Amino acid sequence: MQSRILTRLRAVPADQWNALAGDYPFLRHEFLVALEDSGCVSARNGWNAQHLVLFDQTGLAAAAPLYRKSHSWGEFVFDFAWARAFEQYGHAYFPKLVCAVPFTPASGPRLLYRPDLPAPACREALLRALREQAQVQQLSSVHALFLDEAGRGACAADGWLLRRDCHFQWYNRGYRDFEDFLAAFSAEKRKKARRERRRVLEQGIEFRTLDGTQLDEQLIERVYAFHAMTFVRHGHHPYLNRAFFSQVARDLGTSFLVKLALSAGEPVAAAVFFRSADTLYGRYWGAAADYHSLHFETCYYQGIDYCIAEGLKRFEPGTQGEHKIARGFEPTLTWSAHWIADVTLRRAIGAYLEREGSAIEAYASQADEHAPFRKGEPQRPP
Repeated sequence: MQSRILTRLRAVPADQWNALAGDYPFLRHEFLVALEDSGCVSARNGWNAQHLVLFDQTGLAAAAPLYRKSHSWGEFVFDFAWARAFEQYGHAYFPKLVCAVPFTPASGPRLLYRPDLPAPACREALLRALREQAQVQQLSSVHALFLDEAGRGACAADGWLLRRDCHFQWYNRGYRDFEDFLAAFSAEKRKKARRERRRVLEQGIEFRTLDGTQLDEQLIERVYAFHAMTFVRHGHHPYLNRAFFSQVARDLGTSFLVKLALSAGEPVAAAVFFRSADTLYGRYWGAAADYHSLHFETCYYQGIDYCIAEGLKRFEPGTQGEHKIARGFEPTLTWSAHWIADVTLRRAIGAYLEREGSAIEAYASQADEHAPFRKGEPQRPP
């Protein structure tokens, strides 16, 4: 295979790239190109695209979404302490290479390959090429974030350092409807969930589910404004701009979803989701005012309703938030892998990750004790 670095994903035809990415929405050609076209991802803002692609005699064979980063913002795997350690030892941590989806803490494939090719050989070739790029560019490290199980195994076999974190995810255990889901809760937790849903109804709020094919520019404007408002309220600028929302809604179509909350027919809140054939991903949320329990209903309960109705197996609602536990989301380990060029610092980071990993697993175990499900009864398999 011949390797190349692409600074614009449009250099690869969408059908060839998507043959590798499958239906995972965040690595679809349409999603990544929308980030680049809108300027959300650019060398100017520290996300310098350097997508790694491998070609064989029949065309695009394997690929990895790759960025040369001058900072660690927008990654959701926090390595600021590592950067300080490098500086203390007189080494430059930045720039670094990051194999990830910008601003998207959702687990999925990172080492892509054509389905007719042997997966282990393709992953091995990609990892070797990633390491070679770091060495050629004389960079400190390569980081593969939010890996799926296959990618994690390949990185472990290649000697990368593994790091774990704990997110909260929902699993469809064959529920017939939302009440069937609540039936697995303890009486107290079930009562609380019903009360939260009832309070939203009592405020006269209704919901519409719209995909990218059903959204006009006026509605996209409202959805984006809600999203941006959430960032501003927390003292931040949104990573994504208005142009990205329009392009990704149009180009991803039915894989882009909005739950729109309406009061007297007027939009008052919205949650944005993406979906694959079996998974729903919660991404962005915002509201015009503070409505009781509306965040829980829009971002979580409406998503669970959708998954049950559509037969989706899993729901990733985003990062953080222990409040998700009481609403039926279960602690789940997520993984990243790290190749550190300097041997001494690699050993130090490896020792740190062993200690951190034990703490993360203990935290996940403790969080599981607070799940709302009735104790002592076996859960249905997901």
